[in-house]
Amino acid sequence: MPGDPRPIGVFDSGMGGLTVLRALLARLPLERFVYLGDTARLPYGTKSAETVQAYALQASRLLVSEGVKMVVIACNTASAVAVGPLTEALAPVPVIGVIEPGARAGVAATRNNFIAVIATEGTVKGGAYARAIAALRGDIRIVQQPCQVFVALAEEGWTDTRATHEAADHYLRPLFRGPSPPDTLVLGCTHFPVLASAIRAIIGSSVALVDSAETTALAVAEALEGEGLGSDGNAGGAGATRFFATDSPERFARVGEIFLGRPIDALSVELVDLRVL
Repeated sequence: MPGDPRPIGVFDSGMGGLTVLRALLARLPLERFVYLGDTARLPYGTKSAETVQAYALQASRLLVSEGVKMVVIACNTASAVAVGPLTEALAPVPVIGVIEPGARAGVAATRNNFIAVIATEGTVKGGAYARAIAALRGDIRIVQQPCQVFVALAEEGWTDTRATHEAADHYLRPLFRGPSPPDTLVLGCTHFPVLASAIRAIIGSSVALVDSAETTALAVAEALEGEGLGSDGNAGGAGATRFFATDSPERFARVGEIFLGRPIDALSVELVDLRVL
């Protein structure tokens, strides 16, 4: 059976979702991708659920207009409130968010049934990870910590500085001291994987670190296989990515390099206006 050469669509409120794209490119080298960063309207975490759903639908419509075979919501806030509405609106195009895969991986990793989740304030307040984990295993204890400063540090490229380590110590040490701390930490924000070194320095080597970008890439790979949508690479363009941004392609390229782990040509980033969709 021939492969499906159509690209996979990925969107986020900004650049953090490029960690998800980075994991997708590594796991699915034969696929092509379209990435949209809604940089004109970030952050989503401060918006109402209704507004985020509207933004997510506009972003998804752009991706669908580009002929994608699947939509990946590489944003925790949008995943928390928009997976259901998008699944219904975009059918039969499959929709995958980052929260469910991260929750499943956290449940699989814990041995003492105690999981810590760090995320933005909006994601923590919304409780999406806590609900997803509880739905899988009701006996697991969960502690959550908003780490808003991590977002700014990541976007400045301060991935392994004194300030980053001090912030990690401030946020994480209280969670992991005591006789029975969590044995698993879920990175509930797509910005946080680039800070893994500073985070690991505080929590130690024995704590399982769950990267929602990696777990989402695995979920996408499984969905492609299950639905027969995988590419065989014969159509060419394997690993190629088109980039869209809703504001400042130059800044998208400059900051996005931190998260994608490779240079982005600003001239290749297409400026779009989602409000007309």
